[in-house]
Amino acid sequence: MFKNYLKIAWRNLTNNKIYSWINIGGLAIGIVACLLILQYVVFELSYEDFHAKKERIYRVRQDRYDNGKLATQWAAGAYAVGNSFKEAIPEIEEYVKVVETSDILVEVDNRPLKIEKVFFATNSFFDVFSYPLIYGDVTSVLSAPNTAALSETTALKIFGTKDIVGKNLRISGDRTYKITGVYQDMPVNTQLRPNFLASYKTFVSMNTNNDGSTPEEAWTWDGCLTYLLLQKGVNPAQVEAKFAPIVEEGVGELLRSFNASVKYSLQPLTNIHLDSNYMDEPVPNGDGKTIYLLLGIAFFIILIAWVNYINLSTARAIGRAKEVGIRKSVGSQRGQLVVQFFFESVVFNGLALVLALMLMIVALPFFNEISGQPVSYTLFEQGRFWLGLIALFVVGVVLSGLYPAIVLSRFRPVEVLKGKMVSTTEGAFLRKGLVILQFTASLFLLIGSFVVYQQIQFMRDQSLGINISQTLVLPPPIVSDSTFVQKKEAFKETLLQYSLIEDVAVSSFVPGMGPGDNAGGIRLLSQDDTEQKQYRFIRVDYDFADVFEINIIAGRKFSKDFGTERTNVIFNRKGIEQLGFDNPEQAIGEQIEFWGDQCEIVGVVENFHQESLRDAYEPLILILNPDVYGYFSIKIETSQIAQTIARAQTEWNDFFPGNTFEYFFLDERFNEQYKVDQRFGQVFGLFTLLAIFVACLGLFGLASFTALQRKKEIGIRKVLGASVPGILRLLYKEFAVLLIIAFLISIPLAWFSISKWLEGYAFRIAINWSFFLLPFIAILVIALVTVSFQTLKASLANPVKSLRTE
Repeated sequence: MFKNYLKIAWRNLTNNKIYSWINIGGLAIGIVACLLILQYVVFELSYEDFHAKKERIYRVRQDRYDNGKLATQWAAGAYAVGNSFKEAIPEIEEYVKVVETSDILVEVDNRPLKIEKVFFATNSFFDVFSYPLIYGDVTSVLSAPNTAALSETTALKIFGTKDIVGKNLRISGDRTYKITGVYQDMPVNTQLRPNFLASYKTFVSMNTNNDGSTPEEAWTWDGCLTYLLLQKGVNPAQVEAKFAPIVEEGVGELLRSFNASVKYSLQPLTNIHLDSNYMDEPVPNGDGKTIYLLLGIAFFIILIAWVNYINLSTARAIGRAKEVGIRKSVGSQRGQLVVQFFFESVVFNGLALVLALMLMIVALPFFNEISGQPVSYTLFEQGRFWLGLIALFVVGVVLSGLYPAIVLSRFRPVEVLKGKMVSTTEGAFLRKGLVILQFTASLFLLIGSFVVYQQIQFMRDQSLGINISQTLVLPPPIVSDSTFVQKKEAFKETLLQYSLIEDVAVSSFVPGMGPGDNAGGIRLLSQDDTEQKQYRFIRVDYDFADVFEINIIAGRKFSKDFGTERTNVIFNRKGIEQLGFDNPEQAIGEQIEFWGDQCEIVGVVENFHQESLRDAYEPLILILNPDVYGYFSIKIETSQIAQTIARAQTEWNDFFPGNTFEYFFLDERFNEQYKVDQRFGQVFGLFTLLAIFVACLGLFGLASFTALQRKKEIGIRKVLGASVPGILRLLYKEFAVLLIIAFLISIPLAWFSISKWLEGYAFRIAINWSFFLLPFIAILVIALVTVSFQTLKASLANPVKSLRTE
């Protein structure tokens, strides 16, 4: 029997090649798109999932308040947090402290090698986290000062082998580390990915004060990532509730003197990647809302593919009515016919599955490129991939095969063999409803894709308030000595002698980087301590304002004409508003309290975007520091870029020997902040196009069905004098009505979704009707072109043939 079912299914497939391959192709594209999105989503959800103790690991994050109002939110906190909480709260089994530090240089083959991602960590690091240690003892690898563990790649770069435990490594700054461990390269789906991991005791020894105090007692020194391992069965909310008394004892009185407060809370380790975007994050995180939106896209695409199959199958129902009638007349039962048509669904879905796997192999490299994710062919070795594939197949067979099987099996043999085929109202309503569903989903996706593109372009095209074009940036040298200040100034003067270099400035941070310096306790001298606020600040030299063409709206910029200006500061507009001034001119000449010093406000600059337009303006202070150790921003002419870079490299090697020469162009680095948004837009756009394509296949099926059902009606109309354009308008009208209904349904859904998505951007586009109207027009044109083949064919047919009866 099954052999007979297979033979019939294959015969139907080969006798209707166009319909069959449209069906199979639509299903295959839907499966591939769904699988690719699911792989993307699963990877994003897999962050930190490999840790054996992940359910008990929490990160301690910090909120700072001024006058009871939330001021800043931090991923890192005070250095005293971990040990203080562990000592006072028995539910804490262990803690880990992690501190990121500056890059280091080592010498390999008489050449400097720069090592990035350098961290300090407590000895519990490899015990709490499940990062595999290849060489070394987990219990003692980071237990002593001046010891370090290296990633296997770093070990190979430096020593040429991974078996290096016990060897010494001298780094920049004249410090020697004993290598006590080598660990596997950290997986991509984790936040902490150090290449060089030094013991936290080294950090403590480097930062012990003359009075013997260490970071372990520091409640006002921030920058330490703290992770807690809770005892089994402990409720994290109960642990979190015990933080406040400990913080109060450690720093409460001091904070109250500044009318400030701080609150610590717990973040589950596995939630950090998608739900955390705070200051001091070790790496940029993902976006949970984006992930769930992509899940919705995956659902829409596979649903559209299944609906497409149903529409095409029912469109062919009349063509197979006689087959069903004959089978029933010779004794076939309805149940047998249902099994037969279900078997055909299995065959079609099976072929679609094979084609989908072939397409996925081809599409993976392209998808990896646009998504930026390391999804590789190894996913075919994962059991959950095949489980997902089987689940899609089974659900697809049931959902796409059930309705066509029921429809085809219920034809009455007497009516069919007499040529009396009646299309039920319920069937027509369902088919049209499915098309409305398809195009509601397609319009929703197209509107979303259009808005994503508009928002990204808005951020890229918006004025930053500063000029970052034609700016070559050199990171600060890692190896420096007491003569750095003199070398820095001489290096600047030498560069300025080159005709293609217009200006040079040095600053602690450049645009595109979040200022890592934060100062609390800042107030006007005329205010009391209760008015103190927090500000971000950047150390700059005299040329900073000129290089970036910053707009001075009150007062003046820093200038050597005024002698030493080390006690003078410049605020941005947001900063003086936080001080309480409505007019920038009012702030000029005012004295502020800044870390025990009295400084005068000599200028106010217009707000500028230090970071991407996703972030709001922050209260910012520019502090003059001619000796600043930082980034060299070089304003250049672009006529001979290669020669300018070569000249800068020559001078760099002369002034800062032993340092690697690195550079980047500031506008390119700034736009890298939008890379995640751009990739999301590309992924969104790609799958939107696929969804529309598959939906058009479904529309083609409905057009075929309609043209066949109304063949005699069209023939009668032509005999009575109807023109071809008139008949086309009649047929187009039906599909246009369906699209208008889909458009009306999609508007509120899309409006709500894009409004929620845009809330994540401080600077965003305003929603207007063009975002909805243009995608509708595009879909309408695509849909009418899609149905034109069948409608034009029906309207041009010879009415004699249409009206002929057997």
